[in-house]
Amino acid sequence: MTRRVGGCKNEKKMEIENNLETFVLLWRMMERTRRLLAGHCKRFCIRNILKAWFDTEANDDFIWQVCHMCEQEGWNELQKPSLYPRPHRELLRAIVAARTGISYYRIDLKALDAAYSIAFPHSTPLNVNKKKRVARGSVAVI
Repeated sequence: MTRRVGGCKNEKKMEIENNLETFVLLWRMMERTRRLLAGHCKRFCIRNILKAWFDTEANDDFIWQVCHMCEQEGWNELQKPSLYPRPHRELLRAIVAARTGISYYRIDLKALDAAYSIAFPHSTPLNVNKKKRVARGSVAVI
């Protein structure tokens, strides 16, 4: 599905797909949208993000579907994507699933995580809480 980039009706459309390039664009758009909403004194929440990105296509049913998939509430304010990436990761995963018709569980998480590292190279890593697995008899080098 295509959507307007930047908010102007004249600007080119972007195809939402399950690949690295789309995920990089979505992560960057998330940060731009946060700044845009802050400039308009609006809450940075799922409902306002979807309305900014999809305009009239973001009806109540679509917003409910995305919120249900990512298990978040539409009016809860989100933190900066560069500092707290987990909720945004699940949100982007739900948006791509809803727009493409792919199952939520079939979204390419490796590409989504790699896109985050590209979009926010000096930010909090997504997998900061994961522990490295150590095979028996080997030594972990950190």
